[in-house]
Amino acid sequence: SLTRPFPASSAALVVVTLIFPDPALPCKFGRTCRRGVSCNFSHDETSLKKFLARLSSAKQSLDVCVFTLTLNEIASVLLNLHQHNVRVRIISDGEQAYAKGSDVQRLARAGIPVRLHHSPNDHSDLAHMHHKFAIIDDKCVVTGSFNWTRQAVLANRENVVITDMPGFRGEFRNEFNRLWYEYAAHEI
Repeated sequence: SLTRPFPASSAALVVVTLIFPDPALPCKFGRTCRRGVSCNFSHDETSLKKFLARLSSAKQSLDVCVFTLTLNEIASVLLNLHQHNVRVRIISDGEQAYAKGSDVQRLARAGIPVRLHHSPNDHSDLAHMHHKFAIIDDKCVVTGSFNWTRQAVLANRENVVITDMPGFRGEFRNEFNRLWYEYAAHEI
């Protein structure tokens, strides 16, 4: 990953770039793992670990607009934030939300507001809600090609850009709000 501050005139702005795939999923025990070299999980700072830490940094709100979400580690972060009174909202694709392994329904059942592009049986619109971004506390945007899946973490060539650039925030905030309103009839 790469962290690069902008020129002195905008030194407060930061861009973090994460590149996937990772060598393995993170070990939940981290450096205190007793398995040592026989552990199949990563004990290093992986891109996923940094991604999860950034999502976990939300204090007030986390708005997620993502095509598919099947990685339990990400779903756990969203649930944890929700349980700690961070406002979490999710927009996802109607077909993907009901696909095998999707965490979207589980998150909705836990009380996280979820809106879908269309209902899973509505084939009148063949397009997909294919965005992959999150807005943290209206201050930071997380975006890129990265699908929030195990396949994306361990096998796909994916990228994530994390930035607090005001222009990015405004454009992504407008898109999230537009879709949130547009998909109001498809809340699960």
